[in-house]
Amino acid sequence: METLEALRTRPLKPGFGAEILDVDLKTASPEEVGQVVDAFHRHGAILLRGQDLDPAGLKAFLGRFGPLEGHTQKQFTLPDHPEVYILSNKVVDGKPIGAHNDGVGWHTDYSYKAEPVMCTMLYAVEVPAEGSDTLLADLCAAYDALPEERRAQLDGLRLHHSYEYFMTSRQYLRVDQLSPELKAENPDVVHPLIRTHPADGRKALWVSTGTVKEVVGMPNPQGLELLDELVEFVTQDRFVHAHKWRVGDILIWDNRCTLHTGTLYDDKKYTRLMHRMWVKGDRPF
Repeated sequence: METLEALRTRPLKPGFGAEILDVDLKTASPEEVGQVVDAFHRHGAILLRGQDLDPAGLKAFLGRFGPLEGHTQKQFTLPDHPEVYILSNKVVDGKPIGAHNDGVGWHTDYSYKAEPVMCTMLYAVEVPAEGSDTLLADLCAAYDALPEERRAQLDGLRLHHSYEYFMTSRQYLRVDQLSPELKAENPDVVHPLIRTHPADGRKALWVSTGTVKEVVGMPNPQGLELLDELVEFVTQDRFVHAHKWRVGDILIWDNRCTLHTGTLYDDKKYTRLMHRMWVKGDRPF
């Protein structure tokens, strides 16, 4: 039997993430794709540059990570590929073709669900010459950097996540009121502040912004002030990787151990078009 060569990689930043080199996903063998999936579970985020995949190809590739997750908001999904969501500022025939400035603000995707998505994939179709970076915070490194006494104080705390609170208070794409259907589909949930990664048991300081309504058992504003303090801690430069986009980039990050945000760009001067997809996750513990 032919021995499969190890993937060539380099870290996105010291101790976090991996850029996977010399893999063309159009021609990669199932065994090579399996190695890519394994690298994802170990590193928190993976990057593959110079890819050229249509929506069907993207779905086939990401399907190797697990079952694909649908989207709460349906208006910007591709008609023939509802798992693919469009992020863009482009307007065609007077109508936006995608969500603009979606994902600005430190968060982790679908944290308002009982089973948040395991990973997020972005594929770059059109990229502004400047701005529109994606920032990833390494929540395992942040947890490891906490003093033991602080870890003990935070262990056991739980966060109350609310989709309704998120959508009616967010800075971009805010709505005044959710439909009864969306309320019923997205009830409030409670998740641990310290999350355990199922691949190897590493701990993450699993904070988020936007969806968190309160720290359970702690009155506001004290609870939300604690959350702000922790988000400020985990988003220090020493924990953050800033990804500069190129056309053909595929970036996949692990929502179980990272926080992320998009950054703004000159949307009058540049256009941006990204395809976003998710893989189903499990209940945090």
